[in-house]
Amino acid sequence: MASSIHNSLQRHRTARGWTQAQLGERAGITRQSYAAIESGRSVPSTEVALRLARALGLPVEDVFTLPSEDDGELISVRSGFGPMGPGRIRLARVGGETLAFPLESGGRHSGVLADGVVESGSLGFAGEEGAPRESVARPSLRSLRPPRPPAELVLVGCDPAMGLLATFLGEEHGIEVLWIPTGSRRALETLAAGRAHVAGIHLPEPEGRGYNRGWVDRLVPFPASRVRFATWEQCLVLAPGNPLGIQGVRDLTRPGVRLLNREPGSGSRVLLQLQCEAEGVPVEALAGFQETAASSHEAVGSGVAAGAADAGVAIRAIARNRGLGAVTLAWEPFELVLPDHFRDLEAMQILLATLRRPVLQRQVEALGGYDTAGMGEPL
Repeated sequence: MASSIHNSLQRHRTARGWTQAQLGERAGITRQSYAAIESGRSVPSTEVALRLARALGLPVEDVFTLPSEDDGELISVRSGFGPMGPGRIRLARVGGETLAFPLESGGRHSGVLADGVVESGSLGFAGEEGAPRESVARPSLRSLRPPRPPAELVLVGCDPAMGLLATFLGEEHGIEVLWIPTGSRRALETLAAGRAHVAGIHLPEPEGRGYNRGWVDRLVPFPASRVRFATWEQCLVLAPGNPLGIQGVRDLTRPGVRLLNREPGSGSRVLLQLQCEAEGVPVEALAGFQETAASSHEAVGSGVAAGAADAGVAIRAIARNRGLGAVTLAWEPFELVLPDHFRDLEAMQILLATLRRPVLQRQVEALGGYDTAGMGEPL
């Protein structure tokens, strides 16, 4: 049975540079038992809780706490994904702190049960500036369900296949995973700020110098590893049958052609800009390059399918799913970035093992436009 007791074991452990096995040994328990307690899947006995606290040199109440019941309201939490106004939220535990993440009212999160709802005000942001919790005005929060453990893993990134990974981990291993779709740069910044366990990215470097590595080096302030997920086909997604005869980025400059661009910081927007530079096409000549900012590959496909735009950059799987035309721009590596201090988490070890399973790889390739050769290999 999952634990309703909160603990700060991971934060205190990583601050000391210890692995799960090392702290478990100091407390006289196995790594597996320790991992279950740290993740909240197991309630420690009084003796074990005292031994863990003693191993850390802390009072037990500094390590283990009961959730606040506060007349059904949620415990005081901050947002892990920017300031949040009214809407549904799911709690997740990252790096020793319970954070709230927004759930979309439709799309990917339609079937995700919320922990609560922000009814008014704005949920304060656990931002990089390190503002103390007390400085954030508390919004009106309402619980929607009895207390349950926060999600074990938070994945951020734009690849729809990350949703498949989350579902697979839940169905096969009972691991509660929260996937937040977002552009690559924001995913990496969220990871760098300690508010996610895994970031999925596809960020090209200028002048054909590869993908992703330089962005990780520049933005992530701690040791992190890159793991291969898949190579995917990025396309200009077009109306069915490509009635305008668009064959490349130069055709996007023709009078009357409407582009639906991705948001700043997304890998797709960076790719389009670099393709224009390579073709000698000024981005100012593309109607919609600066004026539009779709939040996902799916949003691009929806906009083109609805006739709101003539073209946009998205993966082949989106065009295939919606029966749209597509012209290939590039095959790109989509990679997962994992902080090294999270690698000892049992859920992370299961995720890494799952990536190497052919059954997951077949599921991803069935989406269309994916090559999963080497999935799970470190880079």
